[in-house]
Amino acid sequence: MPEGDTVFHTAATLRRALAGKTLTRCDVRVPRFATVDLTGQVVDDVLSRGKHLFIRVRAASIHSHLKMDGSWRVSSRSADHRTRIILEAGDVRVVGVDLGLLEILDRADDLSVVAHLGPDLLGDDWDAGVATRNLSADPDRPIGEALLDQRVMAGIGNVYCNELCFVSGYLPTTPVGKVGDPLRLVSRARDMLWANKSRWNRCTTGDTRPGRQLWVYGRAGQACRRCGTLIASDNTGERVAYWCPACQR
Repeated sequence: MPEGDTVFHTAATLRRALAGKTLTRCDVRVPRFATVDLTGQVVDDVLSRGKHLFIRVRAASIHSHLKMDGSWRVSSRSADHRTRIILEAGDVRVVGVDLGLLEILDRADDLSVVAHLGPDLLGDDWDAGVATRNLSADPDRPIGEALLDQRVMAGIGNVYCNELCFVSGYLPTTPVGKVGDPLRLVSRARDMLWANKSRWNRCTTGDTRPGRQLWVYGRAGQACRRCGTLIASDNTGERVAYWCPACQR
């Protein structure tokens, strides 16, 4: 599931593949921007902001959001019905697949579309104090809901939300005001994403062996890695919640 770490790593991969190179093909397969052709222009940079990704090509900026199923791939694979954009620079081909959002923006004002976001957990603007104040602004709000709000801090998705609640010992439904040390929670969020920003296989337990990377996410009915209690889940909301009934109160 794409979260801030995945987008950060994707941006780094695309930057290595495209930055400084001239586009020899630009095929945008989104009706609104299908006539845009950036062929002949140089890719200046690729950057991420929370879960958003920007490919900056001189006066334009290709803005995308992966949503649930999207991905960018440096690949020679053929295009199919899921392809939203193809960029080529000589022998390098980059394909955007199943992108939840794809638009071409004016480079001079591209970041205005993410101005509403809180501090980026993997960005230069990261500020733990601001993130803590954002998190604590509504003490009655459930932790799980607050962590998923990108206006609080940018980059957390459902995997990290559930994992953070577990390592902090709180149920996702616990009001933010009940969190004893919100700064510590925010700092743990930063540490988790930072540890995973350069790898595709996300790990929050410290054990990178297959099947042992996560504490609770996706493990409903399995034994808690700490106490052995069966992991519970709730899929009645927009996002599935996972927790240990013994370790989280």
